[in-house]
Amino acid sequence: MVQNLLYGFYSKLLERNLSSKDMPKHVGVMVDGNRRWAKVQGFDKAGQGHAAGAKKITEFLNWCSELGVNHVTLYLLSTDNLTGRHGQELTELIDIIIELSEELAAIGRWQLQVVGDRESLPADAIQRLAAVESSTESNKGPHVNLAIAYGGRKEIADAMRDILKKHSKEGSTIEQLAEVMTPELIAEHLYTGGQPDPDLLIRTSGEQRLSGFLLWQSANSEFYFAEALWPDFRKVDFLRALRDFQRRHRRFGA
Repeated sequence: MVQNLLYGFYSKLLERNLSSKDMPKHVGVMVDGNRRWAKVQGFDKAGQGHAAGAKKITEFLNWCSELGVNHVTLYLLSTDNLTGRHGQELTELIDIIIELSEELAAIGRWQLQVVGDRESLPADAIQRLAAVESSTESNKGPHVNLAIAYGGRKEIADAMRDILKKHSKEGSTIEQLAEVMTPELIAEHLYTGGQPDPDLLIRTSGEQRLSGFLLWQSANSEFYFAEALWPDFRKVDFLRALRDFQRRHRRFGA
């Protein structure tokens, strides 16, 4: 009881001391540690950890909405996961992610966009995710990218491929394309084209690497690594990340 009171007081203190004008416009999160959480809890299946992690995502998005973070990208399933995890675990993980997407859509608070190689997913998953995007496209709330079957290198390769195809259809030569090829043009063709780059990237579970997440967009991002496994990530942990972000003096290019 006392611990809960102290936690509540500390959380409110942290939130009060945050500056609304210095809040990150876009936060990316690598929701890591679900499998380890399941093992620590004594569960037999990793799917129980993935399910617990999915529940945490709804909480997290509510925190973002309350604090005025208007763009969020959640790393839910990587291209490496598709090749490195097989059988029942992968099937369960994809099912959990699709069900989570539909639950978020039903809440009606966020505009949801799938970013990644959706064609590598099962046909039923592709259809259901398309329905999620369609049903939320007119929502006025924060924009949430669901990184599913996502790989940063593939995203850049896909962007370059789209640019080449577009200019080929227009009859442009390689020399003409080279003249207009800029970082801004490439950024327009990324999965997140038209959105602000992430100001803050958070990874849970104590790991300190990008794992291919938003490789292009994170060129000037601030990074925050939390020790908590994703299902154990609390609002106070998020507030600490935001406090750390606001204390930093951002020096772009230096």
